[in-house]
Amino acid sequence: MKPRVALVAGEASGDLLAGLLLQGMRGRWPDLTSFGIGGPAMEGQGFEAWWPSSKLAVRGYVEVLKHYREIIGIRTALRDRLLADPPDVFIGVDAPDFNLDLEADLKARGGKVVHFVCPSIWAWRGKRVEKIRRSCDHVLCIFPFEPELLAKHGIPATYVGHPLANVIPKEPDKDAARVRLGLPPDAEVVTLLPGSRVSEVASLAGRFLQAAELLQRARPQLHFVVPAVPGLRPRIEAAARTAGGLRNLRIVDGHSHAALAACDVALVASGTATLEAALFQRPMVIAYHMNWLTYALMQPRRLQPWIGLPNILCGEFVVPELLQANANPESLAAALLEWFEAPARMVAVREKFRTLHTLLERDTSQRAADAIEKVLSR
Repeated sequence: MKPRVALVAGEASGDLLAGLLLQGMRGRWPDLTSFGIGGPAMEGQGFEAWWPSSKLAVRGYVEVLKHYREIIGIRTALRDRLLADPPDVFIGVDAPDFNLDLEADLKARGGKVVHFVCPSIWAWRGKRVEKIRRSCDHVLCIFPFEPELLAKHGIPATYVGHPLANVIPKEPDKDAARVRLGLPPDAEVVTLLPGSRVSEVASLAGRFLQAAELLQRARPQLHFVVPAVPGLRPRIEAAARTAGGLRNLRIVDGHSHAALAACDVALVASGTATLEAALFQRPMVIAYHMNWLTYALMQPRRLQPWIGLPNILCGEFVVPELLQANANPESLAAALLEWFEAPARMVAVREKFRTLHTLLERDTSQRAADAIEKVLSR
């Protein structure tokens, strides 16, 4: 069998997940061809990117409105191309605002559709479940409680585990990561992850670096690492200059996993990076700040008190979350300092994250390929 597979991954985290998925699928179908919207991780698996995933890396109602015409134009052009020459299966990787409408159009015309990563109907926008049922033949779930929830609404789904749990080692090698990043082996290190989107870096990088400068006043020997997404390093460097007075700062291109392995504590923008930090068993502070109108529109749709994946999965505030006005440099610095002053708390949270890692670790490639093969055989 030589399946032709169309995929859409809308940002850096989706590109990473899709790259891992393609790697597993190519093990099942060596002659597979894949195309659509994606990034470098997917291209490393032979994917033909008709548009780069960065075109879709926009979050929030107000932010999306600024790019609405371009995004709709891309979706229309992609839909027309796929309808004219249908793939054997379409796999939408996360990006539900873009993918679900596209999937509905393809399914209505007889296409086979799989959605990878269940939209967070358990966290907010629960009414979206009806759109999922119209749009997808099967959902690949990365969290264990999701298939049962979808089954209640008549949506076939398979728990495949989280691909990152197979990639990130259960025993991160801190020493090797520090050598790789040029960090002292015995230093206290804080990793700053202000996001992978332009809007996130614009809103959070300054706050994070100002918090780092305040934290360094309390602990002068601290070292800081900021992994920069390609193309966003100049913005981070500008934020560092504005923060001023920050010593022992390393801004690196990529290497986010090495930065998490190397650190003692992390300051992380809400999103997939918080789960990566948890899988590296790192204590963290989760922060987010967005356009005030976007936040006001989202708040009534929240179904849980947490926004960070580690807290959602553990069902409690295992790590602090500082949002909007609370995501100010003084509060961020204070929350980070609390970790350093409570070593027993750091040990306890690492144990919780080790348990979470075991829960999410499955043979994702095998399970996903099995589910996709069943969809292809229908």
